[in-house]
Amino acid sequence: MSGNGFSADEMMTVAAARLIGNGTVCFVGIGLPSAAANLARATHAPDAVLIYESGTVGAKPAVLPLSIGDSELAETADFIVSTAEIFRYWLQGGRITVGFLGAAQLDRFGNINTTVIGDYAEPKVRLPGAGGAPEIAALAGEVFVIMRQSRRSFVETVDFVTSAGHLTGGDWRERAGLPGRGPSTVITDLGVLEPDPESRELVLTHVHPGVEAEEVRAATGWTLAVAGDLAVTPAPSEAELQALRTLHARTAAAREQAEAG
Repeated sequence: MSGNGFSADEMMTVAAARLIGNGTVCFVGIGLPSAAANLARATHAPDAVLIYESGTVGAKPAVLPLSIGDSELAETADFIVSTAEIFRYWLQGGRITVGFLGAAQLDRFGNINTTVIGDYAEPKVRLPGAGGAPEIAALAGEVFVIMRQSRRSFVETVDFVTSAGHLTGGDWRERAGLPGRGPSTVITDLGVLEPDPESRELVLTHVHPGVEAEEVRAATGWTLAVAGDLAVTPAPSEAELQALRTLHARTAAAREQAEAG
């Protein structure tokens, strides 16, 4: 908990939620992306349309889902379609404004690894895998990535490219014919990173309150560039913190009830 009364995870979630505008059509990943997207819907973006990979469109969960198959999503959605329609009509059809993803590893060009740590043939850790993330990363209008920052998770080159960011940098996405902008913002528990307009290498543009640029650099596995006009993220408001804590409390209570009964 910071001296201002909020945790690093709360700051990260609030900063990510602020990026979602009212009316944004957001393809949401489970975990941190779902917490941020649902916080946005509970505060400044009540008309944001949250889409999950299982086919739920306009989901309005009162508690955070454990998976894309959580009944909470189906029960609160505006409607449900097949997974094929989600990807063909919504994603490939250019109807997704933002893809909101997490990652186990991220590199300097915003490439995401959720497959393995170490060599693919003999991995140290086998991760959950791709799901629909590669397609979201390729086709969504832009991609937000939210994850905690450390030298283990922010590496110069990912062990496996599950979902392409800007791959080798520069105009790679354009040459590859990918229609989406790719990762435009990476939100961590320390700050915010954005790609350089030319090289597409991630640059630190914001630090969260109480965090110094050198602290972020020390938690990064490459020589992290820092913007000349480095800004400080505005601290969470009382309303944002209350909405986030209520969401987490409701989720914890629901899971305790389910386990008990």
